[in-house]
Amino acid sequence: MTIASFIRAVARLTPQWTVLAGTTLVLGQTALAEDMVSVLMKQRLADMTGKEATVLTVDYAPGTASEPHVHPGSVFAYVLEGAVVAQVLGDGVSAEERTYHVGEMFYEPIGSTHQVSKNASQTEPARLLAINLAKKEGS
Repeated sequence: MTIASFIRAVARLTPQWTVLAGTTLVLGQTALAEDMVSVLMKQRLADMTGKEATVLTVDYAPGTASEPHVHPGSVFAYVLEGAVVAQVLGDGVSAEERTYHVGEMFYEPIGSTHQVSKNASQTEPARLLAINLAKKEGS
């Protein structure tokens, strides 16, 4: 399955789309001051007018964490390296803090708060692949 077909499949499963005012970066500008975010691809979704997918990686240095933040769309996160501790608060999501390891994924529904986002290790780096499905900027 290609990234494009995966994004289309995920987009079809995502029923609601809104943008949260004031959100300027895919993962929250101030939330990731100590983390490295690299946008790999931005793609308009032709079958969903005004929507786009952003695929990116988030590199966590050992011991780093993000401030609580909200994403402008639905996010699917896949752990590529290390382990990441996450807690997502909102309708239909668990308030439990959980550690995700290589090969595991988590979902953040639109409008939820990513309360905890941190590297589980004080000595090893961690890395996520994230796919954000949101309203296209300027639409």
